[in-house]
Amino acid sequence: MIRITIDLTPTLQSQAGLGRYAAELTRALYLTLPADERLELFYIDSQRRPPPASLSALSACCLPLAAKPWRFWVLLAQFLRLSQDRLLGRPDVFLATDHVLPYLTGSRAIFTLGDVTFISHPQTHSCLNRTYLRLMMPHFIRQADAVLAISHSTLREAAMVYPALHNKGYVVYPAVGRQFCQVTEPSLLEAVRRCYHLPDCFLLYVGTIEPRKNLLILFEAFKQAQDIIPDVKLVLAGKKGWLYTDIFAVVQSLGLREQVIFTNFVPDEHLPALYTLAQGFIYPSLYEGFGLPILEAMACGTPVLCSDTSSLPEVTGSAAILLPPTDVRAWVEAMTQVTQNATLQADLRQRGLRQAARFTWEATARQTREIYREIYVFRS
Repeated sequence: MIRITIDLTPTLQSQAGLGRYAAELTRALYLTLPADERLELFYIDSQRRPPPASLSALSACCLPLAAKPWRFWVLLAQFLRLSQDRLLGRPDVFLATDHVLPYLTGSRAIFTLGDVTFISHPQTHSCLNRTYLRLMMPHFIRQADAVLAISHSTLREAAMVYPALHNKGYVVYPAVGRQFCQVTEPSLLEAVRRCYHLPDCFLLYVGTIEPRKNLLILFEAFKQAQDIIPDVKLVLAGKKGWLYTDIFAVVQSLGLREQVIFTNFVPDEHLPALYTLAQGFIYPSLYEGFGLPILEAMACGTPVLCSDTSSLPEVTGSAAILLPPTDVRAWVEAMTQVTQNATLQADLRQRGLRQAARFTWEATARQTREIYREIYVFRS
């Protein structure tokens, strides 16, 4: 019997991309669990909240800690060589999903690498987080038996900084859940429209409100596009991240208070309808380790406009309009086209549906299982 423990912390802390990744991967592994494996959960949560109902049948170990004390504890354990295997129940394999890897001496370790923005875009991280990751990431990568990068772009960039990745780095793509599909029920669409006071015609952004998402450029482009498409609104769905004060201030200074709608956090059950209602999905991010909202939008049949940087061309293939993230004029033209050209909308919709279908959590779970079974046998 192989005991696998997966870190569900990002899900309990409602981290956008990592949280969905941890939850969906865990569900997929659980649903395909072979007879010779046992899957268990680990997470830190100062409020001791239970895991999602869909994972309630799994054994879970919760440490009642906030993120900063836990990270400091891991730091001390790494530098003092204090084993934390017992703390985790001594699993055969520990799957880290939160950019934190406890110091393990008897357990195999797989480390999930979402991105290296703390190096490539340091201004998008707090000083404390940037310092911690710069200090600890070399230790985590050296300790890990395997490192799962969520895109080729992430692995290439990280390998230039951490040579150890050349012998243990794998690319395993995240995926899009089956709940993300075109919503055809009029009553549900209307309920979501009323819930968030959505206009008849709007472009949609889904993600955290923070500098890395390049929203200031989006607002500038949208302001200019208003001269051509005055009836189109802009809807931003996502919780506040950090350094968001300037983002809201720019909306005011550009006179877009009535044209830009902030919904704040939108629960998963409302997202498919939200994507379906939008005339286009817009994602001007400066950098993404993967970019799950893009796949979600495509799976719901929403035409996608996004940046041509980092991993995003990997995710979209030829199914989106790719644009330089800081080219305001290009974004203006793309917004205009996607809201006015029905032929383009239909083409992007069909391309997006085909592209999204290539990414399944079953495939992600299968590839992940192959890797941890390989390192378990290799080190046994």
